[in-house]
Amino acid sequence: MTFGLAFLAAIGSGLMAGLFFVFSVTIMSALGKLPAAAGIAAMQSINTTILSPLFLSVFMGTALLCVVIAIVAVLNWSHPASAWLVTGALLYAAGTFLVTIIFNVPMNDALAAGAADSSEVAGIWARYLSVWTGWNHVRTVTSTVALGTFIQALRQL
Repeated sequence: MTFGLAFLAAIGSGLMAGLFFVFSVTIMSALGKLPAAAGIAAMQSINTTILSPLFLSVFMGTALLCVVIAIVAVLNWSHPASAWLVTGALLYAAGTFLVTIIFNVPMNDALAAGAADSSEVAGIWARYLSVWTGWNHVRTVTSTVALGTFIQALRQL
């Protein structure tokens, strides 16, 4: 059972790492080059479109898997894979899931609160581009390292 959970967590972490990587190296830079109203409108559309059942299943399902994996690994601490499993689970749960909930989602909500061409939302945009992207870099790194630790754990299971 642990192998299957770790395998699914590796897949989920990898999918999220790829998504966040693309935002960090491409999408946010491209949106920043557009006139503010166009960039804001595009990001508002992305933020509503991404909340699909498939995305939410992978994003939240991986977080749930990480909780289960951490508990199982702690209960079987003497196993050589346990430290890798707990590390991967904590990286994803804290550095990917919680960072999203605490930092990125509130910024998305603030951006969604007004019309793309309003001066209020335009004032949020410059900060959004730098701060939201900074936190996205954190999510990119933590989900990528979580993937690596799950792979290492799989080698020992």
